Amino acid sequence: MIRAYKFLLRPTARQTAALGEILRDHCSLYNGALRERRDAYRHTSKTSVTYGDQSAQLKEVRAFDPERQGRWSFSSQQATLRRLDKAFRAFFRRLKAGRTPGYPRFKGVGHFDTVAFPKDGDGCRWDSTPHDTRTRVRLQGVGHVRVHQHRPVLGQVKTISVKREGNRWYVVLACDEVRAEELPPTGAIVGIDLGVAHFLTTSDGEHVANPRFLQAMADELAGAQRHLATFPKRTLQRTKAHRAAARKVAKLHGKIRRQRADFHHKTARTLVRGHDVIARERLNTASMAKSPVAKPDPDRPGGFLPNGAAAKSGLNRSILDAGWTQFLRILANKAESAGRPVVSVDARNTSRTCPECGHVAKGNRATQAKSACTACGFTANADHVGATNVLSRAGLVLCAAAWPPTQEARAFTRGWSH
Repeated sequence: MIRAYKFLLRPTARQTAALGEILRDHCSLYNGALRERRDAYRHTSKTSVTYGDQSAQLKEVRAFDPERQGRWSFSSQQATLRRLDKAFRAFFRRLKAGRTPGYPRFKGVGHFDTVAFPKDGDGCRWDSTPHDTRTRVRLQGVGHVRVHQHRPVLGQVKTISVKREGNRWYVVLACDEVRAEELPPTGAIVGIDLGVAHFLTTSDGEHVANPRFLQAMADELAGAQRHLATFPKRTLQRTKAHRAAARKVAKLHGKIRRQRADFHHKTARTLVRGHDVIARERLNTASMAKSPVAKPDPDRPGGFLPNGAAAKSGLNRSILDAGWTQFLRILANKAESAGRPVVSVDARNTSRTCPECGHVAKGNRATQAKSACTACGFTANADHVGATNVLSRAGLVLCAAAWPPTQEARAFTRGWSH
């Protein structure tokens, strides 16, 4: 398996300044390469510049500007050029598919936060043993930076990236040949239903509360954003007060993000350790959190009919605050590392299907919290009904995928009697 490890860096003041210079100079390289591509297309008979052309010029660029470009790793600069090439390939792919193209943009110094080193030992070195408490990462032009390694690194380190988040620095390791550490069987299976009122509900009837981290800090965040909005949006020189206001907003968003990720990791770990098989819905969060399409008013040119956008915005904010996509990704990674299968099923009508008689109707969902079958009269919590149906559908998926039934499929069919 391929796994990524993210550790907090503990740089000195001089190393912090050098890390900032790495980002600044790689950002300058990225913007220069983007400008070259744009100008070649505009002024040279629509000639396209490729990654190979720009990579071949790196030696000349480093010799021309040894202070800003010549002192950093050659391979890391190639990775920055590949990053730009990837952005252009995505742009042309979207253009060909008829979607919104999204031409690659120039990066500001505050928005260029990552520098990648494609190979351990080429411009960087991970100096650590599996249980070393004095870990260092050596970066060309920076030196040996202390790492807060909170867990052992398994497998072989392939690539190393340095990332800035607010005023914190992290190192991200991509490791290959990581073996799965299978957990002992528990004999338990579970289906989960993600929601807003409760973060998730299991087929056993257990509810996990939705912490709503963004809502809990909404007042403080709104005050910081109002203060930031008092400064001019476009000024040639950012003042010290403006930078402090921007750091305040970024700090609050970073805290919310870390709280949410910590909650997702702990919830996913509990599910993986307690169950042999986990069934979950296949969700399209981007579509669910999409704003309603505007409806033009035929009687008023330039006017629009009410479309419930204000009410939908609150639901969209709650969905994004829950972070379902991140949680499902973390759950899949932890389950794979533990040798536990995760089965995804179609999410349509999971809370509108009666688990007793199988009747499907919109009226079965009486309220947000209550499900009442219009055919047989069965009543239960709507989220619990959804989790139970997710579990049943996962059993059908496993039985259809393998015959004779696998051990996981037999476990699901035994669970139907409950």
